[in-house]
Amino acid sequence: MVDFLSIAIVIVVVLIVAGIVAAFVGIYNRFFSLKNSSEATLGQVKVAMKKRLDMIEQLLGAVKSYAAFEKETLTGVTAMRARIGSAGPGDLNELERESRSVLGRLLAVAENYPDLKTSRTVQDLMGAVKGVEDEIARQRYTYNNIAQQYNTMTDTIPSNLIAGVMGFTKIQYLEFGEEIERVPTISF
Repeated sequence: MVDFLSIAIVIVVVLIVAGIVAAFVGIYNRFFSLKNSSEATLGQVKVAMKKRLDMIEQLLGAVKSYAAFEKETLTGVTAMRARIGSAGPGDLNELERESRSVLGRLLAVAENYPDLKTSRTVQDLMGAVKGVEDEIARQRYTYNNIAQQYNTMTDTIPSNLIAGVMGFTKIQYLEFGEEIERVPTISF
């Protein structure tokens, strides 16, 4: 009888340890799945922001043919484009503010030149910018949802224990500010 009881206890202990290990592996894998998803989505945000800056450069070219526009604006857009590749969430927040500022100034110039307003190139580019704005908003929403899931795991039991042991820290949200909720006004 003692042998049967000892064997049963060993089996129960082994099953409990196996269950704990399986749970640990599952939680660990979930952290990395969310981390990889956030990085992929952040990459999509960067691609969309590069697209927007490419379009702003094209708009600058169209506007330049109608009006004397600051050369430093084009230089600034080019510099922003170069910074996107290595930007983290906080850097993207700053780049978002800068690119919206350039777009706002560009729209103000376009408003002052009636011939420019009717240019088919400018109208097409403005429509494309609106589409990219929508894409950035969608990707930002997806990224922030992934970050929320990851961050919740770092705060809740038992995953927070694993996060602490493995050194997992919270993911920064993309907070482009209130202006992201408002697509730039593009009217002619």
